[in-house]
Amino acid sequence: MADFNKILTPGNVDEGVLNVVIEIPAGSSHKIEWNRELAVMQLDRVEPAIFAKPTNYGFIPQTLDEDGDELDALVVTDEPLPTGVFLEAKIVGVMKFEDDGEVDDKIVVVPADDRNTGNRIQSLEDIPQLVKQIENHFNHYKDLKKPGTTVVKGWGGIDEAKAVVHESIERWNNK
Repeated sequence: MADFNKILTPGNVDEGVLNVVIEIPAGSSHKIEWNRELAVMQLDRVEPAIFAKPTNYGFIPQTLDEDGDELDALVVTDEPLPTGVFLEAKIVGVMKFEDDGEVDDKIVVVPADDRNTGNRIQSLEDIPQLVKQIENHFNHYKDLKKPGTTVVKGWGGIDEAKAVVHESIERWNNK
């Protein structure tokens, strides 16, 4: 496996298109994480099945969120994407999120070229039910081990998401 942070850029943020690497397929309870030091995907833990991810979960290369990890992305597709796949993804919004008091925002994206849906998802307003499911998941997925430590602070549109990505690229470049 290649070092995604060396071979991929974050993408064309101003145009709203990002490169995203999948860590966890939608529906999986495996907590797979990119290990930056070893440049490999690593199974961190297995979560209870009830807390399986509602979307694919990945990261944007050459970014750093405030928690010290690459900026997370929630990738909305009709079918799960396998671990280690990268895609060009279109920004549709951002979930403002805190985990154990640390900012850990999630950029919500869809495939840049989705001929199955005719690229119908353009913003969070196009997926209101999924937004509720995502919010419920992230508010509760640590309830068995550390209840009350995760909180969705709100949602932002495409421009706010781009700003979060730009800040994370700056953090990466200054590390």
